[in-house]
Amino acid sequence: MSYPVAQFRHLQRLTDNIGLLRHAEGVAPVHRGGYYIDDVARGLLVVCREPSPSHELVVLGRRYLYFLAQAQALEGKFRNHLGYDRQWHGQPGTQDGWGRALRALGTAAARGPTPGIRAESFTRFCRGARVSSSLPHAMAFAALGAAEILDKQPGHPGALALLYRASIVIGDLPPDPAWPWPVPRLSHENAAIAEAVIASGSHLQDAQMLRKGLRMLGWLLAVETVDDHLSLVSPQGWGPGESRPAPEQRPAEVAALADACMRAAAVSGDDKWLTGVEMSVAWLLGGNDAKEPLLDEQTGGCSDGLTSAGRSRNQGAESTLAMISVLQQGHRIAAAR
Repeated sequence: MSYPVAQFRHLQRLTDNIGLLRHAEGVAPVHRGGYYIDDVARGLLVVCREPSPSHELVVLGRRYLYFLAQAQALEGKFRNHLGYDRQWHGQPGTQDGWGRALRALGTAAARGPTPGIRAESFTRFCRGARVSSSLPHAMAFAALGAAEILDKQPGHPGALALLYRASIVIGDLPPDPAWPWPVPRLSHENAAIAEAVIASGSHLQDAQMLRKGLRMLGWLLAVETVDDHLSLVSPQGWGPGESRPAPEQRPAEVAALADACMRAAAVSGDDKWLTGVEMSVAWLLGGNDAKEPLLDEQTGGCSDGLTSAGRSRNQGAESTLAMISVLQQGHRIAAAR
């Protein structure tokens, strides 16, 4: 299949000289919500994944990194929300934002476009990796950052320790073979959990853990496939016996699937997982329950999601970054072929 080129025009529209604005009404940035570390971390991630980023993208990467640096406390935790009034809200913590920040910093340390970005990101990652979270998603995101560090520095003790702690927090699978998932309900960006288990099994040289992660991902992909297209779990969650399709489907879920399938293919050497990436691209282009494309090639943005009424008209940061991430993975397949 052909893959549209990932565009950054809308991402630049949502970015000001402070950070990345979360919400948009249509394509117009909404200032009142301010800035969230989750979105800024995703921004740094996609910039550092770009094979040959332009000067404008490097500038964005530096801005996102500076935001993460300002959000990080001395002990390694992160503040989550900066208001448009430039006031931080809440105390530093280790919620999902901490995990996403470590994922982005690990990626930037390994693949950042300049030596300065790589060095600063590595320092910030090491500081953040000293603390942990009790939340499986947060630890999964952090583990993916640690895996990036280990790809460049095999045996790095802080990254290995973080992977081990993540495997403990994520936990074992229940005895029921019909639900091979460590928690009783699926929620948001579910494939990141499976990807973290796959990455941990690979870097910790634990074959049983690796098999567990691949089994989890295969089951999740089957659950989210209906009539040869993806039908995603709602961020509000889904459990055994509950109805489908979901009342709301978001691009962040498909981005997590594409990432996990790419890692599964790389670790296992089995190209069957690339079908999951292709289905993820297809979901953005209209291969979904509503048969409506979410990618807007005119604006460079992506609709915030699908509901029973169709696609959202708004193109916020999370959805646009998810779209960029999925298309980057699609082009990795094309380049390899």
